[in-house]
Amino acid sequence: MKKLLAAIAAIAAVTIVLPALMLSPVAMAETAQQSKMTTCNKDATGKKGDERKAFMKDCLSNKPAAPAAPMTQQDKMKSCNKDATGKKGDDRKAFMKECLKKDK
Repeated sequence: MKKLLAAIAAIAAVTIVLPALMLSPVAMAETAQQSKMTTCNKDATGKKGDERKAFMKDCLSNKPAAPAAPMTQQDKMKSCNKDATGKKGDDRKAFMKECLKKDK
């Protein structure tokens, strides 16, 4: 009798607890690869066969664009000097001061 109750308890635990764990937010979170697959599948509608395979391969292998590197001080100087052509004296000095402060 004890074995039967233990077996029923184990079955109940598996049928109740396991589905609840599967529906948890951790299990439901979509990975980056899964979201990329979803996006690529949507974009591939209408394509068939080798064309679809090639598209999916290309789409899934694309890496996100790297963020642009911040402008170096040397690059700022070049840009500001170019923009300051025609200015002289205190006018140029004030312009360069403001231009070099900006984040470009």
